[in-house]
Amino acid sequence: MASLIACPHCGPRPKEEFTVRGDAGITRPEPDAGADAWHAYVYLRDNPRGRHREHWHHTSGCRRWLIVERDTVTHAIYSAVDAAATGETA
Repeated sequence: MASLIACPHCGPRPKEEFTVRGDAGITRPEPDAGADAWHAYVYLRDNPRGRHREHWHHTSGCRRWLIVERDTVTHAIYSAVDAAATGETA
């Protein structure tokens, strides 16, 4: 059975309909931030184990950005909410 993500707009859909952007907790630096801040933003990522919040795009559905909370070990999906509703856009 395929993993399902409960899209708040389309209902439960297979994960293959989505594209993952990555960590939903990363904040874009200010335009005048130094080179070190931009290097960290573009290239450095944690590889968390366990529950994690990520941006997912419903590419083959409503085309909305979602914040999906999932376990990176078991791949269990705990929640999926519209990113715009949380104020955390991708």
